[in-house]
Amino acid sequence: MKVKNWMVTDVITIGPGASIRDAVELMHRHSIRHIPVVEGDVMEGLVTESNLRQYFFPAMVDDLTMADVMIVNPITIDPNASIDSAARLIHQYKIGGLPVMDKRRLVGIITITDILGAFIGFLGLLEDSSRIDVAIDEKIGNIDDVMRVIRELGGKIVSVGVDGHGSRKKVHHIRLEKGDITQIVKAVEDMGHKIVSVLD
Repeated sequence: MKVKNWMVTDVITIGPGASIRDAVELMHRHSIRHIPVVEGDVMEGLVTESNLRQYFFPAMVDDLTMADVMIVNPITIDPNASIDSAARLIHQYKIGGLPVMDKRRLVGIITITDILGAFIGFLGLLEDSSRIDVAIDEKIGNIDDVMRVIRELGGKIVSVGVDGHGSRKKVHHIRLEKGDITQIVKAVEDMGHKIVSVLD
């Protein structure tokens, strides 16, 4: 999954000479929290709802421009980067969104909401589905063996996640297209693996 497939391409921008009041009005009108500051074809900076809050005093709101308050070197990302890379940057820098730059040209913006939408789509969380949580006993097999058996029994795998925290055994969360999974559950147990839970 690439950033270019999930970013917003119709980006709302603002000029460096605009006021804080102008930026706040744009944010409210378009329900956004990040606005690239652009002059001509060049992005000069970024303003966010959180970085503007420190200037919400009457004198500052009227006297300061975007050039005075913008983040001059915001963290950006390439449109061909993976969604995973965007998520890592947002988490690492504790930010809510990233301008997407193709060389020096602003081509989009991607936010936490866009990334969450991408992961929800990838994991099939909005699809009608079933889930089997399996603790794999690696002495007798691995996740590939389990997936092979599921497919042989007609199960259609939507996504597979893994959680290795808080347990000596990794728990694999296998999401399947909705259907009767009784036979699949029994087959996986017969292999010697532990079914932690079934969400049908």
